Amino acid sequence: MTGPRFTCLIPAFNEAARLPGVLRAVVGHRRLDRVLVVDDGSTDGTGDVALRHGAELLRAPDNRGKTQALRLGLQTVRTSHVVLVDADLQGLTAEAVDALIAPVADGTAYASVSLRGNAPWVWRRIGIDYISGERVFPMVLIADRLAALDHLRRFGFEVFLNRLLIAGGQRVAIVGWPGVASPAKAVKRGLWRGIYADAAMLWDIAGTIGPMGAVGQIRELTRLAKR
Repeated sequence: MTGPRFTCLIPAFNEAARLPGVLRAVVGHRRLDRVLVVDDGSTDGTGDVALRHGAELLRAPDNRGKTQALRLGLQTVRTSHVVLVDADLQGLTAEAVDALIAPVADGTAYASVSLRGNAPWVWRRIGIDYISGERVFPMVLIADRLAALDHLRRFGFEVFLNRLLIAGGQRVAIVGWPGVASPAKAVKRGLWRGIYADAAMLWDIAGTIGPMGAVGQIRELTRLAKR
């Protein structure tokens, strides 16, 4: 009987400057069969950067948002498990990737979610970032539900996946990543464009699960993490 096998999936939009640091941690990683970057209509050469650094590449015809980029990539996955990694991470190492995969690979957890060092204070205080973009989960969790992604908002994927994890009721490991950070959108795009982008993301999340849905997901994921 073979163990789990992993595909790393990285949705990316205009991340040519930050993507190389992420790819250095995952391309050639001992646990990853495949590293796939989905270029979500970038205009800064992100896709070319992915190819130069040894990743496979899928190009979306235009910018459709994170959910649809993930949908495009997920439908090509043939391994048992998926490792999701955001394209803008700073300080990502092969060891951090190992730590995220380990609880799933050794069977102590069904899925895992990162808790980055610069996650909002409230998430670090309660010990879970329910909208973290870095996760490991079995493909079977979502394989029959890819069509449902077509009806989600641009940033609705993580909370949709949370619903599936909660419904399954199996253990979710929260993996601390103290040395890994995700830059604020205001740093990447400028103050006002960054504020707008953050607001749009939160609007999508609220529109997907409702304001009280976030509270419920945090409570249930915390319970699953303690199983």
